[in-house]
Amino acid sequence: MRFGRSLALAGLLTLLSSPVGVSLAGPAAAHDATSDVYAAVTPAAESDVTAVLDLEYDLLMKSAWLRAEAYEATGRADQLAQLDEHERAVDGYVTDRFVVTYDGEPCIPSLDTADVVERGERAYASLTYTFACDGEPEGVHEVSSDLFPDVESFVHSTETIVRYELDEEEGSAVLTAASPTLTTGENRLLKQVGEFFVLGGEHLLFGLDHVLFLLALLIGARRLRDVVWTATAFTVAHSVTFLLAALGVVSVPAIVVEPVIAASIAVVAAVDLHLIWLGRGFASGVAPGLTSGGGTTSAPVRDALRWRAPAGTRDELTGWDRWRLPVVFAFGLVHGVGFAGALGIDAAWSWTLLWSLLSFNVGIEAVQLGIIAVVFPLLVLLRVRAPQAARWVLGTTTAGIVAVALYWVAERLTSAP
Repeated sequence: MRFGRSLALAGLLTLLSSPVGVSLAGPAAAHDATSDVYAAVTPAAESDVTAVLDLEYDLLMKSAWLRAEAYEATGRADQLAQLDEHERAVDGYVTDRFVVTYDGEPCIPSLDTADVVERGERAYASLTYTFACDGEPEGVHEVSSDLFPDVESFVHSTETIVRYELDEEEGSAVLTAASPTLTTGENRLLKQVGEFFVLGGEHLLFGLDHVLFLLALLIGARRLRDVVWTATAFTVAHSVTFLLAALGVVSVPAIVVEPVIAASIAVVAAVDLHLIWLGRGFASGVAPGLTSGGGTTSAPVRDALRWRAPAGTRDELTGWDRWRLPVVFAFGLVHGVGFAGALGIDAAWSWTLLWSLLSFNVGIEAVQLGIIAVVFPLLVLLRVRAPQAARWVLGTTTAGIVAVALYWVAERLTSAP
């Protein structure tokens, strides 16, 4: 039995330590993870279609198998020159993988303009196409995307986020390798909600900075009440600014948002590290009456998961206890703007857009609650069963989080134009 508990604790140590070992590059780094393509598809004359595609510039030039001087170009003027020089290769790559059909017949694409725009901290090639479609009125359009597939090995799990107004219908869709085609005329609302729910969950789960922030909050929480109030403050704050930013009501440059997000992780983790150094939340802090000599775990674990500490065992409040919720709320406001930047939708208000945003945000919350439900009880068990090991492991993990966050702060400040 003791061996089984030790094995479980060892697994938990690995779980808690693993985020720090992930690449320091974070979301602003080069293509070691995934990419999003943004497409705005609108009607042109008769059944023709206009599509504006935003694709990461350097990834596009690599995928078109161009030389290093093309994908390593920096500065808008040089990138525009490279797009002009290699227009044929770029156009061939895109039109082979982004297809519009009308009543089952392929529409003929022509590249109208090429520009370079900035999304977040990255340069995007913005290509405007006209797709000439033949067919009778009242037909059905299909939009398909296979841009940046896994087989190219530059990125994986690419998603094409489409905003469309076609065939007297408007909405949003997320095209993936598993579901690469949007067809008008379908009852898409439920499918759209599901697509953006999954997209929101993925953005939290694979957004290392947001996950580390949540982990830092959990490490600093000693009781269930701390977790509930902290998660609520963070959720309310980032939900408000996410919706406002995605709807264009609030606009904050990424060169401000990204360093502040990294700084928020450093601040919360540094407070955790200070409290761990003082011994707060271990042995008597989490499990009143626990001694290192052993005993049963059920009562201490139950005490840690109570809403309030048992009478006579409440810890004195620290300055961080008093200021935790306002600080987390303030940082949550900034993270919400970051979530909106990750989604990348730039569209006028509509009910279909609101449904997309709400389902994206619910996806974020679902994954956040899932992480809390798994990690917090494991933290409690670790602190109760092995308080000395917990102090060492959590201290090391938290110090690693601080180091990663400070690296991101420096990187994002120095890489700002």
